[in-house]
Amino acid sequence: MKRRNWTSEKKALVVLEGLRGRQIAELCSEHGISQSQYYQWRDLFLHNAARAFETEKTDEKTARLKNENARLKAMVGELTMELKKSEEWE
Repeated sequence: MKRRNWTSEKKALVVLEGLRGRQIAELCSEHGISQSQYYQWRDLFLHNAARAFETEKTDEKTARLKNENARLKAMVGELTMELKKSEEWE
């Protein structure tokens, strides 16, 4: 049997149907998934629900990488200017 790839959006819609009170057995039968699969999706959905209310926070690694990127771009600009100056002297 071929394995299906479910998008995160489709999984969320299925879970929301169940959370709204639809019978899980009926829901799973309609979508061709096992009840244990539904409950795994539901548990993961509920575990990550708090993230929906988070504001965009730049984590430490991302901030460090952005700073390093800016530093390297500045360095490339300086080296480019030095190269152009040296070409003018030739």
